[in-house]
Amino acid sequence: MGAALLFLVVLAAPGPVNRPCPQGGVVVRDGDELRAALAGDARDLWVSGRVKGDFEAKRAIALHGCDGAVLEGSGQGTVLKVHGDDVLVEDVVFEKSGARVSFEDGALKVTGERAVVRRVTVRDTLYGIAFEQCHSCLLEDADISGRPGIEENQRGDGVKLWEAHGSSVRRLRVHDVRDLVVWYSRHVTLEDNVITGGRYGTHFMYAHDSTVRRSVMRNNTVGIFVMYSARVLAEDNELSGARGAAGMGIGFKEADAVTLRRNAIVANTTGTYLDSTPRDPKQPVLFEDNVLALNAVALRTHSSEHGATFLHNDFTGNDVLVEVDGNGDALGVDFEGNHWDSYAGYDLDRDGVGDVAFQVKRASSVLADAHPDLKWFHGTAAFGLYDAVASALPYFATTLVLQDKKPAVKPHRELAR
Repeated sequence: MGAALLFLVVLAAPGPVNRPCPQGGVVVRDGDELRAALAGDARDLWVSGRVKGDFEAKRAIALHGCDGAVLEGSGQGTVLKVHGDDVLVEDVVFEKSGARVSFEDGALKVTGERAVVRRVTVRDTLYGIAFEQCHSCLLEDADISGRPGIEENQRGDGVKLWEAHGSSVRRLRVHDVRDLVVWYSRHVTLEDNVITGGRYGTHFMYAHDSTVRRSVMRNNTVGIFVMYSARVLAEDNELSGARGAAGMGIGFKEADAVTLRRNAIVANTTGTYLDSTPRDPKQPVLFEDNVLALNAVALRTHSSEHGATFLHNDFTGNDVLVEVDGNGDALGVDFEGNHWDSYAGYDLDRDGVGDVAFQVKRASSVLADAHPDLKWFHGTAAFGLYDAVASALPYFATTLVLQDKKPAVKPHRELAR
């Protein structure tokens, strides 16, 4: 076996640090005092205990929590809006936003440059934390949960980055929200986050030159989806448990120059999905050193894609290795040096590379071409048995779907238990 593939993200209890209020500081204990302080000149403001209301600051502030600080909204809007550069918000719990989707009522919205939001908890709000036109901003060590008792499609986004170029999100625990979105934002870094129980673990759109690493996206409808973005890097992530008809570990639509490296794509309905990716053959897509295991379909493509390379990946325990919509094939995808647990070849010279190519041939594709209504049975036990019989008997017409001319005879790595 190769080196173990580790995907353990340990977060040290994200959320506020409870500390006493300082002597001589500007300490506010109710809504009227906080509104007056926000309208004043002092930069450092300390929120003590539970303070109720909806608030807005139109200048740079440093808002600190002390003595168990909670900002409890009125239930009619966003709890706190801040417009200014070099803003700091830390050690506060946000609760009880409004419920208006059209206004994106949420916990906290920040606009400006170089804002830092850290050690906060968000609960019982429609939307969570939004960086809007917030450049070089940082969100870290936060616990963000969705409003309890509502359906997924009625939830708001837990984290939203919109025109937030150069921003970072790290060490978050996000659960039971709709999405974490990165839209119209370049050079964004997401790392060491745990995102569970939502729709999109992370949704990139027009998010060029961005990175997501060392994160866990588990039991979401989709782990990561990348749309209309170039030069996105995903490395050392766990993308697992995306079940249901739309379940997907990671997917791409019209994306270029994407790199996936050392990810565990495990136990999803579809492990990886490619739709017109890459758009430009001069900006190829690379999947390297990943594990695709226990997926219903390891790789699904919208059509016969070209310009993607799968290098040194492990395909283990998947029900179906590849499905191609539109009656196509994956022969335009370059596979080299991957390990396939269903490989039945040999390695007489013992160089670790199979002496014959690994091929996926599917009689069921021929059958579905002749009878399109049968395409719904792809991936079922019935079609699996049909393909198995066809591989043993020469009487069936088959279609070559995938080929790896240099398959690895042993796994490159193993999943950590």
